[in-house]
Amino acid sequence: MISIDRLEHIQPYAPKREKKYILLWCTSGDLLLRVDDKKLRLSKSELLTITSGQYFGILEQNKAMGFMLDFTLDFFCKTDHDIELVFQNGLFCHFDENELIAIPSPEQISGILEMIFKEFFVQPYQYLISIHSYVSLLLVEINRARIVNGYEIWKPDALFLRFLELVRNDFGEFVSLKELAQKLGTTTVRLNELSKSYTGKTALTVIFGLQISEAKRLMYYENLLMKEVAQRIGFEDQYYFSKFFKKQTGYSPTAYLKTIAS
Repeated sequence: MISIDRLEHIQPYAPKREKKYILLWCTSGDLLLRVDDKKLRLSKSELLTITSGQYFGILEQNKAMGFMLDFTLDFFCKTDHDIELVFQNGLFCHFDENELIAIPSPEQISGILEMIFKEFFVQPYQYLISIHSYVSLLLVEINRARIVNGYEIWKPDALFLRFLELVRNDFGEFVSLKELAQKLGTTTVRLNELSKSYTGKTALTVIFGLQISEAKRLMYYENLLMKEVAQRIGFEDQYYFSKFFKKQTGYSPTAYLKTIAS
């Protein structure tokens, strides 16, 4: 579903796994945030998005005002157009490279979020339809701001986005690229074409990147044996997982653990 609250009502809390899409908008003050293994400070006229599956928490609340909006994919994405709008320009599809987005016209973003807040709490007739429309407008305004800030337009096909979501939602079971293509009603050739077009990488390389991000989250936040981490991202063999991790990152899982411990 969807919910919204004012930042001034939200107290700091420890990072936790999120199974929804979160948008934070700051109008004054600042927040120190933890997103996966990174710290980010959100300040006035800045916006941040969190993708479902990431770990997120608020470490410091320094008189921050603004809004935190969250929604599930099934609430917003009724059509392929909705899916493309959510992920356009890397808004909620940043492959875990979260960045602060400066908004040159903050009054527009604040105004839309105020309307969503009012609709959500008053709940007039057909308020969910109204909120869906406001969220669409909000995403359009944010995409416009990114273009003003010099970002190139990145508008991936809905099929590619469904592919990413399918991988993210089931790391634990090893599924071949062919099986993923069958689930999506397409071919491996088409998935590779889309992946190369939107990321410059093969579909398999994109999957590897998502697996590495998930493995890092598990090592950072969960007290698991390395064998358990391997199994959670689809590897039965711990040794093979360690080789895979080092090949993809340049360092072993043990070296990564030492890095985050320091």
